[in-house]
Amino acid sequence: MWKCSWEWGEPGTRPVSKAKRNAPCIIFIDEIDAVGRQRGYGMGGGHDEREQTLNQILTEMGGFENETNVIVMAATNRPDILDAALTRPGRFDRQVIIDRPNLVEREAILNVHAKNKPLEKDADLVKVARQTPGFAGADLENLLNEAAILAAKKNQKAIRQEDLESAIEKVGLGSEKKSRRMSDHEKKVTAYHEVGHALVGHLLPGCDPIHKVSIIPRGMALGVTWSLPENDTHLTTKSAFEDQICSMMGGYIAEKIFFGDVTTGPSNDLEKATALARRMVTRFAMGEKLSLRVYGEHNNGQFLGADMGSTKDYSEAVAARIDEEIALIMDRCEKRTVKLIQDHKKLMDSISAALLEKETLNAEEFVEFFPKKQRA
Repeated sequence: MWKCSWEWGEPGTRPVSKAKRNAPCIIFIDEIDAVGRQRGYGMGGGHDEREQTLNQILTEMGGFENETNVIVMAATNRPDILDAALTRPGRFDRQVIIDRPNLVEREAILNVHAKNKPLEKDADLVKVARQTPGFAGADLENLLNEAAILAAKKNQKAIRQEDLESAIEKVGLGSEKKSRRMSDHEKKVTAYHEVGHALVGHLLPGCDPIHKVSIIPRGMALGVTWSLPENDTHLTTKSAFEDQICSMMGGYIAEKIFFGDVTTGPSNDLEKATALARRMVTRFAMGEKLSLRVYGEHNNGQFLGADMGSTKDYSEAVAARIDEEIALIMDRCEKRTVKLIQDHKKLMDSISAALLEKETLNAEEFVEFFPKKQRA
């Protein structure tokens, strides 16, 4: 493959001329959306440098004949914003969608990147693949590199399973910040907060199994509750969405019940819960009193490279009803969460005490607190 940066020069030195001289070959343009976005947006109009580059690409592509034996390929994460002239028949009209890898593909990618890395016998890449849903190929490569660094820091000659587990957490959640000092009260509030998330998530069937609960700060978070799906899923039900909202509310409700006050900690949880409830109503038609339609038209228009979001295509009266539907979902989930935590206060105390002592509870340690009939 012959790769070019598509820099313009004299006619004989342009990429098209070079490609024809070196045929058969492939011209690959990476991140084509940087210059191939829809024309007519922004302040520059037809005189914008990006649009002039796009016009030149279109002109050069029109110069290829069937016998040229040159293939032009491009890659982008935003095919929805490409100019129509780029995607018409005869140009980039064949689209190959590369989704995030599934379980089998993640295992294969891990095996490729692990070829030049020594692994101990206990290193289980199949288990790692199961624990990394949503990871892209670059994430998996980074995971193995991080595991190798961790092993080297311990003066090990090979990567162990514990190194892989730590690398998953570092890539997925961020680095541990054990140097961050918290008061005893903050630790206690954080413990009950995280156990609130974990307990509700464990008891409701629409939530993923709890993988780990920790009060060791990571990134900007003072603690973390980590859930992992057992299988790759592609469809989600309304009841599962509501279960997830309940789990997001678990930290806030736990603080309110056990301390009689709330902190700034749950702000991100409530933001995510509200956003999910809004998508349920406006995008997935999961409301109860609104007509069967999608509310809000997605807008791909670009202004100076920024996405303008969505266009409001409904009246103020409908907007008020949308707010009412969101409030109904949030209120219903709040009542369910309060009841769950109220009914398991003693269990909350036991798990929180263990979390304060150990700082981290893995899946097996967490599940041991529940009766067998409540274990996942």
